[in-house]
Amino acid sequence: MLDLKSMVALLLSKLWIIILAAVLGGTAAFCVSKFLMPLKYASHISMYIQSYTTFNENPDQNFNNINNSKQLINTYMEVMKDDAVMNAVAEELRGSFENDVLEQNFSVVNGRITPASLRSCISISSVTDTSALKLSAVTKNPEVSAAICNDIAKVAPDYLHDAVGVGQINTIGTAEVYNSPVAPNVKKNTMLGLMAAAMLAACIIVVIDFFDNTVKDAGRLGESYKKAIIGEIQQFDESKKRKKDVDDNHVKLTDKNVPFAVVESYKSIRTNITFALSTSEKKIFTVSSANPSEGKSTTSANIAIALAQGGNKVLLIDGDLRKSCQHKIFGIKNKKGLSTAISKMAALDECISKDVMEDLDIMTAGPIPPNPSELLASSNMENILDQLSERYSVIIIDTPPVNVVTDAMELANKVSGIIMVARYAKTTTDDIDNAMKKIEFAKMNMLGFILNDIKTGRSGKYYSKYRYDKGYGYGVKYEEDSDEDKTETPEKSEKKTEEKNQSKKKKGGK
Repeated sequence: MLDLKSMVALLLSKLWIIILAAVLGGTAAFCVSKFLMPLKYASHISMYIQSYTTFNENPDQNFNNINNSKQLINTYMEVMKDDAVMNAVAEELRGSFENDVLEQNFSVVNGRITPASLRSCISISSVTDTSALKLSAVTKNPEVSAAICNDIAKVAPDYLHDAVGVGQINTIGTAEVYNSPVAPNVKKNTMLGLMAAAMLAACIIVVIDFFDNTVKDAGRLGESYKKAIIGEIQQFDESKKRKKDVDDNHVKLTDKNVPFAVVESYKSIRTNITFALSTSEKKIFTVSSANPSEGKSTTSANIAIALAQGGNKVLLIDGDLRKSCQHKIFGIKNKKGLSTAISKMAALDECISKDVMEDLDIMTAGPIPPNPSELLASSNMENILDQLSERYSVIIIDTPPVNVVTDAMELANKVSGIIMVARYAKTTTDDIDNAMKKIEFAKMNMLGFILNDIKTGRSGKYYSKYRYDKGYGYGVKYEEDSDEDKTETPEKSEKKTEEKNQSKKKKGGK
C-alpha cells in the first residue's frame, strides 16, 4: 500500500511520462478546438419584469412591485421556453433566413425548426437581486443568434400575458450582432486537455504501481520474509542496451568502467557474508534465484572476486550443470569440471582452474550430464566438498534457479545456507513465495537476499533508501570496510592483483 510520501516519490520518478502525456493531451485539445470544433457566436438581450404596469409615488408600493416581479421571474422563464413560444420564434426565423442557414444551426424536420433544437441554443437567467432577465443565444451564425433574442423579446409578452395574466415584461434595447466567436475557447480547452491528460497519466502510474508485485524495495523484502538483506547492487551500466538475460552480460568487478558504487556494494556484501557464516562450521554456501535471468551467476562470480580481494582463499564452483556460464565469465576452459569430478572421470585437482585471480580458484561445471540432480545429491559430491573445505576459506556454489529445478535443494545438508538473488522490477513476490516454500520444505538455511540490477536513474522512490553509510540486514547493522579499503577502485585492485602475480612468478623462477 502506497503512502503519500511514496506516491509523491513515484510520481516524481515518472515525471517525464506525466509531462509527455500533458503535452500530448494539450496538443490534441488545441488541434480539436482550433480545427475541428465549429465557431459559435453569442448575442443577448435584457428584459425587465414588473408586476404592475406603472410605478407610483409611494416608495412602499414600488418596493412591493419589485418583490412581486421577483416572484414572477421563475414563472416567466419557464413560459418563455415553452414549445408554443419556440414555435412562434421558429416561424419568425423562417421568414428572416434561408433554409440552408437554418439547417446549419438547428434540427429541421419537414421544413420546421424543432422546439428542442431551438431551446438548446438559448439560456435565460435572472440578474441577482433584481427583477431583470438576461436572455442569451449561441449559434454558428452571429446574425441568427441576434435574431433569436429579438424574436423572443417580440413574441414572449403576448404568451406571458395569456399564460400568467399578471405583470408586464419590458425589453431594454435590442440584441446586437457580435462577429467575435465565443466558442470554442482554444486556450481554455488546451489547458483542460493538458491537465486532464496529466491527471490520467498520474492515475495510471499509481494504479500500475499498486498492482505491480515485482520486488523494488529491499527493506520490504526483508521485512516480509524476516530474512537478512545481504546487499543491494545497482545496474552496472545504464547507458548501454542490456541483454534480456542478465547473466549474459558477464560483468566482473575487475572489468574497466565498473561504477564505484557497485564496487562498494560488493564490499558490503563481503562483510555481510562473513558475518552470516561466522557461526557456521562449513564456510560453504550456494547462490541461486527464483527464476532464470535474474543475475545469480554474475552475482556469484563477483561475490567470489570480492571475497578473494578481502584476503580469503576462495573456490567458486559452477553447480549449474544444466546451463553453466562461469567459464564464460572468467574466460576459462570447461572440458573438465564438477560433473567429471563427481563421476570420477578425472582427478579432483584436474577439475579446478587454479589462480584464475589471486586467491580465487574456479571449478567449472564440466560437460552437461544426463542426471544433474542425482550427481549433486550423491555422496561423492559431499566427499568433494569435505575435501575442498579443508583447502579453502570460503566455497561458493552457483546453482540453478530454485523454481525451475530442484538442484539447489539437493545441497541442503551439504552447505551452510543459500543466498537468493532477486532482480529489481522483474522478480515478483509470487516468485519469492514459491522459492521460499521450496527452501523451507528442503530445510535449507536461508542466509538472506541480494537485490540485483537496481535502476538508480529512474527510481528515486525506492533506491533513494539505499545509502552506503547504513548497514544491511533485517534489524541488523554491519560495519563497513576501512576507509582505505573504500577508496580502492577496480583499476587499483586489478593492478594490485597483477603485481602480486608477477611477484609469485619471480619467486617461482628463483
